[in-house]
Amino acid sequence: MTAQKIIEILGEWEGYRVNTVGPAPSDSSEVWIELLPVKTSGRCCGCKSLAPSVHDSSIRWIRDLPVFGKPVRLMVIRRRVLCPLCGPKLEALNWNEPYSRFTCRFEESVARLCKVATHKHVATEYGINRKTVKNIEKRYLQRELGPIDLEGVELLAMDEFAIQKGHRYATVIIDPTCKKVLWLGRGRSRAAIHPFFELLGEEGCRRIKAVAMDMNSSFEYEVWENCPDADVVYDLFHVVAKYGREVIDRVRVDEANRLRDDKPTRRVIKGSRWLLLRNPENIPKPADRVRLDELLQANQSLATVYVMKSDLKELWNFRDAGLAQTFWEQWYERAIESGIEPLIKFATRLAGYIRGIVSHARWPLHTSLLEGINNKIKVLKRMAYGYRDDEFFFLKIRQAFPGNGA
Repeated sequence: MTAQKIIEILGEWEGYRVNTVGPAPSDSSEVWIELLPVKTSGRCCGCKSLAPSVHDSSIRWIRDLPVFGKPVRLMVIRRRVLCPLCGPKLEALNWNEPYSRFTCRFEESVARLCKVATHKHVATEYGINRKTVKNIEKRYLQRELGPIDLEGVELLAMDEFAIQKGHRYATVIIDPTCKKVLWLGRGRSRAAIHPFFELLGEEGCRRIKAVAMDMNSSFEYEVWENCPDADVVYDLFHVVAKYGREVIDRVRVDEANRLRDDKPTRRVIKGSRWLLLRNPENIPKPADRVRLDELLQANQSLATVYVMKSDLKELWNFRDAGLAQTFWEQWYERAIESGIEPLIKFATRLAGYIRGIVSHARWPLHTSLLEGINNKIKVLKRMAYGYRDDEFFFLKIRQAFPGNGA
């Protein structure tokens, strides 16, 4: 068996045979391999059908994986076949994508290394441009991930995350049952997430039973318009965080201003922000727990809003929608009768969202999983010092969260 035949077998360049092998004339450390087509016909890269004749051909240089540490370039006679259906089209090859200057195994090797190294290091390793590395990985991810599969999805969770400075956001939608990122898009408006429901289709929209989200009206209205049978479920974290900002903080400031002449008491109230916002079980120091008890005993308004916060959280522990609705009505009545203006305003506004809160009793979904995904997205963005290509960034996110069944 000749050396050329051995190289041909190892190279696995289907449809081609090795004609010549030798060092590059200008650089002896590089190997050149000339490949010639074996057959007089080929398959169309568009429809994959067999084309009986060749339209034209040209020489193309294609990079392959190094051999014994030496870079390899293939001089390939690349042909365009005359397809009866598509017209002149490039010949389909299983080892080289149309218009690519690299073999498939070279691109796969580059993409695998990108999982553990930066584009700069990969570019240095293979002696190619950093932008080329990015384009190779992008093509690899498109092939590996494929189109978004929404078959059988019944539950959704959606949230926004910061994609750039200046309050520029993107929306991520996941399947909470398998922790899989389904879709990403720039923006957080109704128009921004509408393409997802178009992708879902009428049948898919009818299949959706519940959607978990924060108190974002844009998300809510778009879900109700496209999935009228789905329940919107509001997460505990966002409601309680809003309560802390709008009620506890506001009452604390008002009480501090009221006690302007009582300097020691005012100082205690002003310095108690994080003590009041924390859950009791998250206060490890006994001295802080004693200070909180003394503060609540000394100030009736702070004690009221603090207890009302603990009671509000109980709404998410119910598994019966009727009992949850009854509990909410009692809580709302107590809030209105308290006479505390920030609490009354909050309760009045929250009444418009109670349908989504009570839905948690039927669908115990939450967005804490999404918050964890958002943190991982921040890490991906920080490791790359940001992404200019949204599509590539979203592919990287989908790769990081393929789901439990992947």
